[in-house]
Amino acid sequence: MTVETAAPAPRVPERLRSLLGLTPSGPHYFFYRHKTWVRIAHWLNALCLAILLMSGLGIFNAHPALYWGNGSNFDHPILSFTATTDDTGAVTKGWTWLFEKPHDTTGLFGASRQDGTLTARGFPDWATLPGPQWLAMARQWHFAFAWILAINGVLFLLYAVWSGHARRDLAPTGRDISHLPREIWDHVRLKFPHGETARRYNGLQKLAYCFVLFILGPLIVATGLTMSPTMDAAFPILPWIFGGRQSARTIHFFCAFSFLGFFLVHIAMVVLSGTWNNLRSMVTGWYAIKKGDL
Repeated sequence: MTVETAAPAPRVPERLRSLLGLTPSGPHYFFYRHKTWVRIAHWLNALCLAILLMSGLGIFNAHPALYWGNGSNFDHPILSFTATTDDTGAVTKGWTWLFEKPHDTTGLFGASRQDGTLTARGFPDWATLPGPQWLAMARQWHFAFAWILAINGVLFLLYAVWSGHARRDLAPTGRDISHLPREIWDHVRLKFPHGETARRYNGLQKLAYCFVLFILGPLIVATGLTMSPTMDAAFPILPWIFGGRQSARTIHFFCAFSFLGFFLVHIAMVVLSGTWNNLRSMVTGWYAIKKGDL
């Protein structure tokens, strides 16, 4: 007589569990990492930034060039996207000009395909909101979500100061600064905090969040306001601070891509340090910590 036994369920290797962010296989506990308001503000910011970037690129496409100063010096742009045509008027090449030096970027910048036809566009239609060149609608999307982002940012900062979140969790300490070289080396080796050390932001995280919250965020709002003739009339100091409206537009553009860079690095760190554990903490607030793992 034979007795059939069920095959043991395959175990997920510990390194893979860590990478995926699954609940640790050994003894663990859940730590309430993110409060409700922090999570709401996080996801609202993510939505606003995505719409603002895409609608901002749509606005930029109406005049795909950047200058320094108060006026548009068409002969000497800092950055511009252009297209060349053949004798029939059909677009043949797209160019990115950086400090008057051309680079062939056909298919991405300067000229990209729209409905199968190579068309003169700064950024391709898949990167803009709306996809077709529609300046008025892009401006409406941009201004509406700019107000939402600004109000959400101010409310979050007030909450962070009032609750002690800014002082307790975000402000870098002397110990954080002294450990920066080691943390940078650990990140290069893709070695991330686990166990009790994962309960707190490390020095790199604190510096990145403070830079975004207290420098990059206010700067992109201030330069956005400087591009408004109404705001310039009410507050003439704004164009003076940034060296002119075109300078403010250029700074605003690079701030937007700094946000994009922060987002890409942020996503990479979320994936590499434990995808689902990090997502769980930002959706439910609860983060799994393995006991005894330092």
